[in-house]
Amino acid sequence: MKIVLDAVAKGRAQRALPETSTSYETGRATLAVAETEQRPTVLGLVASGRMKIDSGSVTIDGRVDAGAIRRRVALVDAPVVSEPESNVTVTGVVAEELMFAGQAPTPFAAQRWLEGLGLDSLAALPIGNVDASARIRLLLELAALRKDVEGLVLVAPDRHGGEPAAWWRIAQEFAERGYAVLVIAGHASRTALETVDTEKEDAR
Repeated sequence: MKIVLDAVAKGRAQRALPETSTSYETGRATLAVAETEQRPTVLGLVASGRMKIDSGSVTIDGRVDAGAIRRRVALVDAPVVSEPESNVTVTGVVAEELMFAGQAPTPFAAQRWLEGLGLDSLAALPIGNVDASARIRLLLELAALRKDVEGLVLVAPDRHGGEPAAWWRIAQEFAERGYAVLVIAGHASRTALETVDTEKEDAR
């Protein structure tokens, strides 16, 4: 699966989203840059087939089909749109997602699922108190449970703090598992990741 965003824009004078081009595909993690509070979510909605654009195009495997994109791509942790309420416990977040995935939405089932990931120590914590890496892994794993999901669009993981390299490694792990992964973050995160890549090259 390959999804291509070609010169997409949204809003009067492109205020909601200036002209942006990117793509993401099965087996790869891609970083797209969007700044300001609103634009990462707008780009995430567009990239996951959940928002109409005012110009440009969004295609999946060479064709325009927003419905197919919505079915096959999960929008993860987008502010206001798909982020969990910060005061809900991890167990509560997991139980709700298990329900969406067609599994038993019980605290016991949620606890067992968390144990399987080695995250059971987080069960009673409000999701807003979970550190960035654990939160991102948790929410990506939950999104991947949903039927027919082949792509993951993760919005603004950098807003939770932590090192960009940590959440980028997680995104790459999901790509290695066969998902098409798009991560939307700010310029500072891209610069930090480029620095890490440069240091790795220098160390060889």
